[in-house]
Amino acid sequence: MARRRQNRQKAKSISLSGRFNFPKVDRVLLLLTVLLSVLGLLAVADASAPQALAVFGDSYHFAKQQLRWMILGYAALVAGASIHYKTWEKYANSFYILTVILLIIVLLPGIGNRLLGARRWISLGFFSFQPAEFAKLSLAMVVAYAASKKTDFIKILGIIGFTAALIMLQPDLGTTIVVVSIGFAQAFVAGAPLLYFLLSTLGGGALAAMLVLFSDYRRARLMTFLQSSADPLGESYHMRQILFALGSGGLFGAGIGQSRQKQLFLPETASDSVFAVMAEELGFMGSAAILVLLLFFVIRVFKIAKNAPDTFSKVLATGIGIWIGGQMFLNIASMVALIPLTGIPLPFFSYGGSSLVMILFGVGILLNISSHETK
Repeated sequence: MARRRQNRQKAKSISLSGRFNFPKVDRVLLLLTVLLSVLGLLAVADASAPQALAVFGDSYHFAKQQLRWMILGYAALVAGASIHYKTWEKYANSFYILTVILLIIVLLPGIGNRLLGARRWISLGFFSFQPAEFAKLSLAMVVAYAASKKTDFIKILGIIGFTAALIMLQPDLGTTIVVVSIGFAQAFVAGAPLLYFLLSTLGGGALAAMLVLFSDYRRARLMTFLQSSADPLGESYHMRQILFALGSGGLFGAGIGQSRQKQLFLPETASDSVFAVMAEELGFMGSAAILVLLLFFVIRVFKIAKNAPDTFSKVLATGIGIWIGGQMFLNIASMVALIPLTGIPLPFFSYGGSSLVMILFGVGILLNISSHETK
C-alpha cells in the first residue's frame, strides 16, 4: 500500500513537471521578452505624453493603460508557458472558429466600432479589442494542426484565404499581409509542394496589387510613397514628419524626452510612429540597439522552431515567429520609407492592448515548446 502511494505521488510529480516547465524554458527568450516589454512601456510613456496631456489632461494616461494590458499580457504568458503545447493542437479548430465568429461580428454595424474608415474594434464598454489580433495566433494554430494531420495544401490555402478575406473586409491590408505571410511560411515549413507554393505566392501578390490599385485610400498611400515631396500638408504629411524625426536624431539623438516631433506634429506617436520618436531621441546608435534586440528575439524564436519536438510545435513556432518578425519588418520598413505606411504596430513598443496581450501569450506558448525541445 505504501509503495503504491509513493508511485502515485511520483507519477503526479512527473505529470506536474511535464506541464509546468519554467526551470527548463528558454530563459534567453524570456529575458528578451521582459526587457523589450519594459522598454516598450517606457517608449509609450515618453512618446504619448504630449497627446495624453492635451486630450486627457494626464501625461501618463496611455502609459497607465499600457501597463494594465502588460499585466494582463504577462498573466497570459504564464498561462501559455504552463499549459502543454499539445493542448492547443486539441483545441486549434475551436479557437479558429471562435476567431472567425469575432471577425464576422466586428463587421456588423452597431457592434464593430468604425474609426478612420475601418471597422476593426469590438467594444465591451469598459474596453475594446481587435479580433484581427486573435486571428494571427488562431490561424497559426489551425495551420499547424492541419500540417500535423498532413492536410492537403489546397485546404490549408482555403483557410488562409478565408481568414485574409474577412480581415480585408474591415479593411486592413497590413494585417492581411501579416496573416497571409504566417500561413504561407507555415505551409512552406510543413513541406507544401513548391509549385503550388509559388503559384499561390504569385497569385497573392497580384491580388494585393489589385487591392491597392482599386482603392482610393491605398492608391493615395502608394503615390505618397512614390512622390514623397508632393502635398506636404496633405497625403504625405505623416511620412514627412517621420522622416523629420529620423533625420533630427543624428548619431546619438536629441536626448530622452527631447523629441520635437512628438509635440503633436507626428501623428500616432504612441502606436504606428513610436519608432520614429525613439530614433529622434536615441539617434542612430540607440535605434540600432533596439533593432538588434528585436532581431535577436526573432532569431531565438526560430531556434525554438528548429528544435521543436514534433510537426505541430515546429509549424506553430514558425508561425508565431513570422507573425512577430513580420510585424517588426513592416513597421520599421514603413518608418524608414522602404515601403508605404501600413499602420502595423511595432511588437512590444506600440501602444495597443490586443496586440501586446496576444504577443505575450504567443511568447508563453513558445516558452512551453522550448521546454520540450530536442537537440
